[in-house]
Amino acid sequence: MNTVIHRAETRGHADHGWLNSYHTFSFANYYNPERMNFGVLRVLNDDQVSENRGFGTHPHQNMEIISIPLEGDLKHKDNMGNETIIREGDIQVMSAGTGVMHSEYNNNPDRPVKFLQIWVIPNKQGGTPRYDQISLADIAKENKFYQVLSPNKDDGGVWIYQDAWFHIGKFTKGNSDEYQIQKSGNGVYVFILEGEVEINGEKLSRRDGMGIWNTDRFTVTANDDARVLLMEVPMNL
Repeated sequence: MNTVIHRAETRGHADHGWLNSYHTFSFANYYNPERMNFGVLRVLNDDQVSENRGFGTHPHQNMEIISIPLEGDLKHKDNMGNETIIREGDIQVMSAGTGVMHSEYNNNPDRPVKFLQIWVIPNKQGGTPRYDQISLADIAKENKFYQVLSPNKDDGGVWIYQDAWFHIGKFTKGNSDEYQIQKSGNGVYVFILEGEVEINGEKLSRRDGMGIWNTDRFTVTANDDARVLLMEVPMNL
């Protein structure tokens, strides 16, 4: 098993007043040649947007873009005709393909919205743009990882154009679960949303990240009440 650990305090940081963002990988004005990506996982931004503010209409192309609200609601609008509210407990995916224009705004008048913005490099270029969004309430489990994203539209969760699988786990202290790699050669980037866990003897706390590859399974143990996001992705760009 190979691993790399990115502690929360080592992430890139940009405070624009209305946007407070932490970058696990190089993004915008944050550049670290040793933190460009983890396989095809290109961007992992931990964003907080002030009330009544947001990202104006802007373009994307040839990227799988996943948004996961952690606190509050996010308003989305795009040139595919989608105008939706992404709520805490939802997951959204947008395949940019040949090109898409969209905007995202805090939908809460009295508090910030906090969400993860994740970019995955697709396995095909120039695809038709598409949008999907689901609530995780009906598939969530306690003390066990449950799938929220895959390459297959009928396999549970949202889907993207890549051999990637995302799982979320919410654990009470002392509980653990083993994760098995879905596709040989893939790696997993573990991101701690809340609490503290232990993997392979390493303790990881809130917003720490750990990349794992060259193994077919590993176990996550909660040292405290914890919530964890697993992002399994191909390691070859």
